[in-house]
Amino acid sequence: MKAVAVIGASNDRRKFGNKAVRGYLQQGYTVFPINSQEAEVEGIPAYTSVLEVPQSIDMATIYLPPADGLHVLSELAEKGIPEVWVNPGAESPALVQRARELGIEPIIACSLMAIGEMPGDG
Repeated sequence: MKAVAVIGASNDRRKFGNKAVRGYLQQGYTVFPINSQEAEVEGIPAYTSVLEVPQSIDMATIYLPPADGLHVLSELAEKGIPEVWVNPGAESPALVQRARELGIEPIIACSLMAIGEMPGDG
């Protein structure tokens, strides 16, 4: 199964950064939570950057404000991640343009809806 980096992963089960971790796990993905403030998310070790992940990553999904998301794109490109899901609230014309400039395919859509999962808050 594919490996996914959840940028903006959270331990708050009400936040979409947490729901994404759980949803991708439920679908059988290998999940890498990315959060500089957490040691782990949902019992999985968290990383401060995709560059710290010790294996290749097939895709990333962003749950950050647009300005913050813009700053992580260069790391995604350096890691060789070919596509990034830009979730509602994370999108901006500058972020989409920069992703394309870096050779990353931006997909402007809810990644949870794409995999057919929407874990609850509990």
